[in-house]
Amino acid sequence: MIKTHQFDVIVVGGGGAGLMAALYASRTSSTAVLSKLYPTRSHTGTAQGGVGAALGSEEEDHAEWHTFDTVKGSDYLGDQDAIEFMCSEAIQAVYELEHMGLPFSRTPEGKIAQRPFGGHTNNVTGKPVPRACYAADRTGHMILQTLYQQCIKNHVNFYDEYQVIDLILVNGAAAGVVALELLTGELHTFHAKAVIITTGGHGRIWEITSNAYSFTGDGVAITMRRGIPAEDMEFFQFHPTGIYRLGILITEGVRGRGAC
Repeated sequence: MIKTHQFDVIVVGGGGAGLMAALYASRTSSTAVLSKLYPTRSHTGTAQGGVGAALGSEEEDHAEWHTFDTVKGSDYLGDQDAIEFMCSEAIQAVYELEHMGLPFSRTPEGKIAQRPFGGHTNNVTGKPVPRACYAADRTGHMILQTLYQQCIKNHVNFYDEYQVIDLILVNGAAAGVVALELLTGELHTFHAKAVIITTGGHGRIWEITSNAYSFTGDGVAITMRRGIPAEDMEFFQFHPTGIYRLGILITEGVRGRGAC
């Protein structure tokens, strides 16, 4: 017997993006999150160093400087409208996380502390500017914990360790998903008015990577099998600093302190 479930919104993936999407959706709709992991074990938890946002807590900074640094860092290949939007919205996003209860590290004055990362510069002097907002060395973990707690507060339904294996399409539109319950091997169908896929990347296709073994590209594979195109597949994001041959990640903060 295949068990069936009905929600307004289904979110596939329980990382930072999935939990934030579920949190917003749950304010007006019945929402479920399906994740092949327990949500707080998602790969967002490995992001230790911080979140870039031009708060100006430590010294002068502007979203326009952040935008230019990001455009320049992409070798001018990035979508400049999207970059401008991201950098301008980053400030409010950090404050929103703070108001949700994320325990950011603090300056002596009580402001959100910031530290330099590679590529964060004062566009007037050319010198590094502290732009990364952080919670000790566990920023990503704190983001997951904070968002998960808020989702529980909003009565989001969690289906942990459910592996989504197919997308249900009706007249070309997503109408739900099929998932395998890992504990029992049972199949479940989830019907919904909207499906949001936030399953992360597929870094494990490379022999040397710092990505977790769970990063197998399920979401991309499921949608491509159903004829939904993937965009800009050549622009795969790598963390640029690691130990040679081992794939062990070194924090972005080393370049913020002058390493190259």
